Amino acid sequence: MISTLSIEQEKLCQLALHLTPGIGGRNIRHLMSYLGSAKRVFESRNARLHKVPGIGVELARRIHSKASFDLAEKELLRTEREGIQILFYTDSSYPKRLKQIPDAPAVLFSKGDIDFEKRKIVSIVGTRNATEYGKNVTDDIVSYLKLHDVLIISGLAYGIDIQAHKSALRHGLSTVGVMASGMGTIYPSIHHQVAQQMLEQGGLVTENTFFSKPDAPKFPARNRIIAGLSDAVIVVEAAKKGGALITAEIANDYYRDVFAVPGCIGKTNSEGCNNLIKSHKAHLLNKPEDIDYIMQWNAPSNQEKEQSIFDLSKYSIKEQKIIHLLQDYGPEMMIDDLSQQAELPISQLANVLLSLEFDGLVKAIPGKKFRLN
Repeated sequence: MISTLSIEQEKLCQLALHLTPGIGGRNIRHLMSYLGSAKRVFESRNARLHKVPGIGVELARRIHSKASFDLAEKELLRTEREGIQILFYTDSSYPKRLKQIPDAPAVLFSKGDIDFEKRKIVSIVGTRNATEYGKNVTDDIVSYLKLHDVLIISGLAYGIDIQAHKSALRHGLSTVGVMASGMGTIYPSIHHQVAQQMLEQGGLVTENTFFSKPDAPKFPARNRIIAGLSDAVIVVEAAKKGGALITAEIANDYYRDVFAVPGCIGKTNSEGCNNLIKSHKAHLLNKPEDIDYIMQWNAPSNQEKEQSIFDLSKYSIKEQKIIHLLQDYGPEMMIDDLSQQAELPISQLANVLLSLEFDGLVKAIPGKKFRLN
């Protein structure tokens, strides 16, 4: 039986890895997959670390520095004091949708009452210089989404983002703000009161430590979390360039549905949305009901499909394990994640998946991902 002490040590090691400069979530997952645990990463000699793809001499040196452990201990104490939950990539409570993206954060900090496994999650993003038209459209969309009890996600920024949060609060929907800073720095500070309300009706999420400031590189990183947590991303108003378009691009890479509200020709705030539609990177959103049509929310629900009963008796133990993982961690999983969770080498897993594909139970989709058929 694993002791509580060993679990706490492993969490401290995972957090210390997260706080190692320049390492990134993908390298952390490679290290833990190759060596078995975060604790073993720190116990391994440089020569063994160098065998892990992406880990060079400098990164190995940083891993063996004690500085990240000192920071991790302080962060653990601070999060406990502030009522912040730490979600590690290896935890069962880590958001399943986010776990499917290739660059998922190894550690996530959350505060509030957040249902990451809500059946329907939509992100709404847009320009910081929102017009009254854009704010009204955002409110109309959120009002309609109340019919589906959707969780609304945005970035707590000026303009469309904060309007999405305010509309969700007003219409009684849960809403989550994904931050480019740490929990100790609400940015922009003028939205502090709204953020406090969100803690009672959703919450806040970040991959950054408590006192992190919102410097420029953190915003695109924040946008990938917005896209990764969602089933769909809606862009209401956007200029030719900006964070909302970055989020839309990332969402497309993650095979999330993207919607764009069209705007007037020649208007700066319409250019980004119109270009997304023109280049077939977003569905045209003329009215909120268009979301139902594209997402097939009026068709038999995903929940009903998930509850359908398989006759597992004819499948091998390995095949049953894969079926259960796809049911629990769906709607889709990358083959690397399946390999890690099933504790099967890729070569063996590929044969199991092929057998299930032939049986019509599993479907391969672009990006080395698989889902139940």
